[in-house]
Amino acid sequence: MEPLGEAIRAELQRAGGESGPEADVAAAWPEAVGAEIARNAWPMRTQADGTVVVHVRDSVWGFELTQRAAEIGARLPGRPRLRFQPGPLPEPAPEPAPAHLPEPTPEQAAAASDIASAIEDQNLRESVAKAIKASLVRDADGRSV
Repeated sequence: MEPLGEAIRAELQRAGGESGPEADVAAAWPEAVGAEIARNAWPMRTQADGTVVVHVRDSVWGFELTQRAAEIGARLPGRPRLRFQPGPLPEPAPEPAPAHLPEPTPEQAAAASDIASAIEDQNLRESVAKAIKASLVRDADGRSV
């Protein structure tokens, strides 16, 4: 059985969805508009006349970006005309998994417990000890992590 992802990718290429002006605009979009706008507006399709339809989070974003359409279009490949309309946006990329932090040595754990021992509230004492342990841990280069 062939993986479905390959069939979808082949169909998109056949229909021009992974290459051409749409792909060029989508690839350039985040750098052309900045992170804040890219989170709230995304180029979704190109009309037959070459106008790029950009979905926006809401009509407020649509109004604001319509006022800046010429400026934004000038930063994109082919300098397309832009039309902004409320619509669904792509899901944001998942946050990268945090890097594995080294475990504190028994000496570091004991030092953290000793420093936090004067705190009467048990939950607060444990939280502070945990933070102290994390601050005492060093990475492979000897830097605090």
